[in-house]
Amino acid sequence: MKGDKKYIFLFLLPAAIMMTTFVYYPFFKSFYLSFFRTTGFFDKKYVGLDNYERLFSDGLLGAATLHTLEIMLYVIIFQVGLALVLAVMVDSIRWGKTFFRTVFFFPIVISGAAISLLFVLIYNFQFGLLNGALESLGFDKALWLSENSALKSVAIPTVWHYVGFYFILFLTAMSKIPSDFYEAAKLEGITGIKKTLYLTIPLILSDIKVVLTLAITGTLKVFDFVWILTRGQNQTEVLGTYMYKKALIDLNFGYGSTIAVYIVAFGVILSIVTNRLLKKEEITY
Repeated sequence: MKGDKKYIFLFLLPAAIMMTTFVYYPFFKSFYLSFFRTTGFFDKKYVGLDNYERLFSDGLLGAATLHTLEIMLYVIIFQVGLALVLAVMVDSIRWGKTFFRTVFFFPIVISGAAISLLFVLIYNFQFGLLNGALESLGFDKALWLSENSALKSVAIPTVWHYVGFYFILFLTAMSKIPSDFYEAAKLEGITGIKKTLYLTIPLILSDIKVVLTLAITGTLKVFDFVWILTRGQNQTEVLGTYMYKKALIDLNFGYGSTIAVYIVAFGVILSIVTNRLLKKEEITY
């Protein structure tokens, strides 16, 4: 057993080094810099809690938080919801599961930047796909990235990008449910939507918790879609773009690091709240 533990440690060591280098060290470095006023070069000055005082009086940060929460709402309803519906539909068919797995998962292998550039062309006012379709139907062109509609337009590729990932997670969870459960439910006359509501969903509740946590925390990292489509202007400023502007455009690394700490803390709080709201005795099989 002692020899086995040694090998386990050796296998875990590379992952531990990677996590320390690319996750824990940057976070603690950001936490350290949040107590300084610095441009990232040689002008570091200790300012105590000044950055945090500024944080809680920053109206732009509040607006960015609200915009992030709005996108989070779209993600929970449409991204996770659509993934669950697609998984239920595909799980109910006998043939073609591999085809649908591939088709629905495909967007996740494309980079967010590439998808953003694709939607830049789709939303283009002069020759975009959407306005071309509207003109062919006899309607006037629309400004898809206007101040009133930009955030919703940004949310569409954000939602579409990860639907396939959560679809695979749900479908994998459903494939582990014993067929005996469904056969017994069929004998009791539980079919269709009732089977989904009273059998499938309760049995994959733990997986739903995981997906919701991933979706919520993933929304806090949204950057590429917003930046490429709108540069985070007006009504599309989110936490990721605001942190980027403060740290790398305004060269205020101290305040940018403070925003980074805020994003991490906000994500942890949301994860805890999500788990508490979904706290329920899970069904095992």
